[in-house]
Amino acid sequence: MKPTGATNPILKGLIEDLKNKSIEQKVNIWNKIASDLQRPTRKRRIVNLSKLNRYTKENETIIVPGKVLGSGILDHKLIISAYQFSESAKEKLAKAGAKIIPLNDLIKESPKGKRIKIIG
Repeated sequence: MKPTGATNPILKGLIEDLKNKSIEQKVNIWNKIASDLQRPTRKRRIVNLSKLNRYTKENETIIVPGKVLGSGILDHKLIISAYQFSESAKEKLAKAGAKIIPLNDLIKESPKGKRIKIIG
């Protein structure tokens, strides 16, 4: 039988950290993100900047448990964390003044997951 699940050691470590933080802090948001990241690559969430622009407000903290793509524009500042970003998305986020935070750092900054919105 072929093994399933993440094979990338960095992704495996991130999923483990998310699950541990969820248990430690007794909050479900990190467990939800971990379960989304455990899905096969083709089934992970993909979000364009146009969707972020439509469903977010100025200075909100956003998590995308998947990949952010650069289609569309973003006309306000965000604090955003995702597993992956396309190069064009990084450029457009920088132009809009958005702050990109790695998921590991966001876990440390906001262990309880307060005021964090999941988009995808």
